Formats: sequence, C-alpha cells, structure tokens
Amino acid sequence: MFRSYLRLALFALGLLVGVQVPGFVDDYGKRVEAHRLEAQQALKGFRETAKRFFKGDLDALVAHYRTSDDPVMRSDAQSVAVLVERANWLEREWQAMQGPWYAQVWHLAVVGDRQLLQETYDAYRYQVLLVPEAIAWGIACALLLAWLVEGLLLMIGVLLGIGRSQQVQQRHWR
Repeated sequence: MFRSYLRLALFALGLLVGVQVPGFVDDYGKRVEAHRLEAQQALKGFRETAKRFFKGDLDALVAHYRTSDDPVMRSDAQSVAVLVERANWLEREWQAMQGPWYAQVWHLAVVGDRQLLQETYDAYRYQVLLVPEAIAWGIACALLLAWLVEGLLLMIGVLLGIGRSQQVQQRHWR
C-alpha cells in the first residue's frame, strides 16, 4: 500500500513540476521581449542619425564615430557598438522564442542566455496554467519521474536481493 501512495506522490510531484515548464518558457520570452524593446528604445536616436546620414546602417555610424577627430565621439563609439550588438543579439533571441514550443524549450535548455534565465528564475512565481501544453508537460513529467524512480528502486532492490522469494534465491545459488 505504501508503494501505491509513493507512486501517487511521485506522479503528483512530476505533474506539478511539469506544468511549470510552459509558464517559465513564457516568462523567459516576455523578459527577452522587454529587454529587446528597451534596447531598441536606447538606440532610437542613433537609428535616426544612421538613417539620415548612413542609409540606416548603424555599423557605419559606429565606424564613423571610431574614426572621428573628436575624442568624445571616439570614446562613445564603443558604447554605441555595445548597444548595437546587444540589440541585435536580443532580436535573434526574440526570434528564437517565436518558434514552436519544442524549439523554445530546446533553445532554453541548450543556448538560452544564463543571465536572462537567472533573472527569469529569480522573478518566477509558480503557477498552474490550464492550457494544453502545460497539461501535456505535466503528464509527461509525472510519468517520467514515476517511471525513473520506480525503476531505480527496483534495480536497487534487485541488487540488494530485496523482494525475492527464498525459492528464487536458492535456485540462483545452485
């Protein structure tokens, strides 16, 4: 009987963990979008200048700043270059988060930005979304966790000889 309750508890734990995945992915995507919009806002004036003088090419604007005779402009060239690079990176990250759910999860697991992941985790509030993706993740995680733990316990039991009858043990020792 205890084993049945343990299975149920593991299943419930897996279910609760699994339903968190879509919410976390969604929060990460919203965080990326917020950073992306902020980066675009920070570059707004530079984009207008680049549009007016360099056909919209921000890299040409940065190159002009770097070759300027004015030491202040040369100094600011690196700052603008960092802003442009960050905005481009955030745009690529945002594009990655526009794909299907499995691509988003893969992206987060493999190449997601560790700083943004940490920010998302720090601000994340556990939630139970009742959307098909969350339900599917919950059931999949619940089954996987229950299966893995029970398999592990059965292997340990086999190694230690727990649960074998005396006949089986005698048969193996002959």
